[in-house]
Amino acid sequence: MYYGIYDSPLFPIIVVGNEEGLIYIHLETKTGKKFDISEKWIRNEDFFKETFRQLDEYFKGQRMDFDLKLNPNGTEFQKKVWNALIEIPFGTICSYKDIAMAIDNPKACRAVGMANSKNPIAIVIPCHRVIGKNGKLVGYAGGIDTKEKLLDLEKSFIK
Repeated sequence: MYYGIYDSPLFPIIVVGNEEGLIYIHLETKTGKKFDISEKWIRNEDFFKETFRQLDEYFKGQRMDFDLKLNPNGTEFQKKVWNALIEIPFGTICSYKDIAMAIDNPKACRAVGMANSKNPIAIVIPCHRVIGKNGKLVGYAGGIDTKEKLLDLEKSFIK
């Protein structure tokens, strides 16, 4: 397993993966959850050259969709939710109910919220684009202020 640290304009980002794909993208924010780097992992920025290039493009507003090999660990339900999150267009938002409807399980709003909170590949799987049905920014592992910064960044590039 490899890891690298990408220095984004907003916060450091820890990227973890192997030949099977990306496993984690963790945002090192002041208000978010702490992430422990295993002593068994090998630091290798070269391994993540393409990931870092695409993140550069994202933060410059030049990339709206990622084209990376992903290998998130999760249940089948979680993966279904995460695949639906990938379909949310850059610079737009939707509700947990919208995602529940997208996966043909309209009563699963709370379960969608739980799956959203377990998303291991932030930004690339854009869980920051999901908001509460009342339009409020709710529940983000990196902190609500980080969610707001990512949404504002995306909006700033929409013409």
